[in-house]
Amino acid sequence: MAASSESMQNVNSALCQIATEKLTNTHLTTLQTVTKALRDEQFRASVDREALGNLFAVLSRLSVDVEHLIETMALQEAAASLCLKLTAECFRAHRNACVQCFQNQCCLRDLGSIKLSFEILARLLKISSGGSNDIYEALRCGIQFLGNIAVGNQLCKDDIWELGFTHIFWDLLELADEKAVSYTCMVIHTCLDEHKTEQLVKDTQLKLSLKIMNLCRTLPEVDWTVFIVTQHFLKSSELVRKMFTEMTNEERLTLLELILAQLGVVEEENCLMPLSAAQFLASCFTDHCRAVLTLSSESSDDQEAIVVIRLLDILCELTSDWKEFMALQDHSDLLSATVDLLKEVHLLGKTSKNVFTVAQDFSLTRPGGADTHPALSFKAHLIRLIGNLCHGHVVNQDKVRELDGIALILDNCSIDSNNPFISQWAVFAIRNILEHNLENQKLIQGLRRQGVTDDTMLREMGFRVEERDGSLLLRPLKKDP
Repeated sequence: MAASSESMQNVNSALCQIATEKLTNTHLTTLQTVTKALRDEQFRASVDREALGNLFAVLSRLSVDVEHLIETMALQEAAASLCLKLTAECFRAHRNACVQCFQNQCCLRDLGSIKLSFEILARLLKISSGGSNDIYEALRCGIQFLGNIAVGNQLCKDDIWELGFTHIFWDLLELADEKAVSYTCMVIHTCLDEHKTEQLVKDTQLKLSLKIMNLCRTLPEVDWTVFIVTQHFLKSSELVRKMFTEMTNEERLTLLELILAQLGVVEEENCLMPLSAAQFLASCFTDHCRAVLTLSSESSDDQEAIVVIRLLDILCELTSDWKEFMALQDHSDLLSATVDLLKEVHLLGKTSKNVFTVAQDFSLTRPGGADTHPALSFKAHLIRLIGNLCHGHVVNQDKVRELDGIALILDNCSIDSNNPFISQWAVFAIRNILEHNLENQKLIQGLRRQGVTDDTMLREMGFRVEERDGSLLLRPLKKDP
C-alpha cells in the first residue's frame, strides 16, 4: 500500500527523534516498524526524499556512536548492544528501501550512504575480534545493504568497488562469520565486470582473487565464490595464468575441479573461458605431465600428479564437443607429450606391478568402495585425448604414426578394470587416426600378427583383417544384405 501523507509524516517524525534523542529500546521498535513498512513495494516506491534523508541522518548519528564504541564498549555493555542493534536495523531499513527501486538507490547514493556505510563497516571490523553476535549482525546487514543498492545500478557498483577494493573486501572476507563472508562475496560478484576483473590481475591485488579461490575450498556451501570464479575469473586468461602460478597444488585442484564441473553444465554459446586460457592449461599439462609417473612408486596422494590427472580430464572435455577449443589440436607439443606419456605409463605397467598395470580385479578401487585411486582411467583418458586431437586433423594423424603411437594404442585394446572403457576409447582413437589417411591404413595392413590375437577391435571399427603371406591386410566389412 502506498504511503499516505500522514503515515509519511509519522515516519519522518520518528526518524528525526532517533537521529537526535538519547537512544532507547523504543527507538529500536520504531525503526523496526520502518524496516517492515519498506518491505512493501508500493510503500517503498512512494517514500519521499525527506524520509530517505532522515533515514540517512539516523545512520550518520549511529556512525558516530559506533566510533565511540571502540573505547567504551567494555564499560557500557548494555548501551553498546543497543547501539549495534539499532545500527543493524538502520542498515536493514536502507537495504529494504533499495529492493528493485532505482530511484531510492540513487537518492541514498547522492546522500552519501555508500561512503558512510563503508566507514561504519571499517569501525565495526575493529571491534569484531570479540565475536559478538550484535557486531556480526550489524556487519551482515551493512553488507546486504551494499549488495541491494548495487543491483542494477552501475554508479553504485562503481562507488562500492572504489571504496571497498581491496582492503575492506579483504577484511570482510577474513571474518569468522560465514554469512558475512557470503554476503561480501555477493557484493563482489554484483560489482564485478570485465574491467574490474582485470584490476585483480595486478600483483598487489592478486591476493583478493586467491582468497576467494581459497574460500571455494574452505567454505564449499558459499555459492557466491563459485559464481565469482566461473562467471568472472575464468573469463580472464591473464588472471587464470597468474592465479595458477601462485597457487599451491591443493588450490590448483580446487580451480580445476570447478572448471571440470562447469564444463558439464555451461552452454557452448556462454563459453566458460577464452581459448588462450585453455591453451595455458594445455601448456601446464605438457610441461608437468611426467609428474604422474610418481604414482607408480609413491603415495597416491601426490598433489602434483593429481593436478596432471585433472588437467588431462579437462583437456579431454575441451577437445570433445567444443568448437572454440579445437584449436588445441594445433597446440605445440600437446599430442607428442600425450603419446610419449602413454608410452611411459604403459611400459611402467608392464615392467612392474603398479597403478598402471593392466588388472582384472579393480585394484585401483579403494577399500569400502567410497573412493577410487586418482589414476583410475588415466591411460584410457590419454588415449581419448589422442583420438580427439586426431579427429579430422591429418598432421596429428601422421604424427601419431611417426611416434609409433598406432601400435601402442592397439596394445591397449584389452579389458583393463583399472581403465574402464579403454578398449572403446582405443577403437575411437584408431578410427580417428585412420580416417582418410592412407599411410596409416597401410601401416595397419602391414602389421604382422604377434602371438594369439584377433581382429575384434578392428571389426568394431568396420574393418576385417585378412592374413596373406604373413601380413595382415585391412578390408572393409561387408554389410549384410
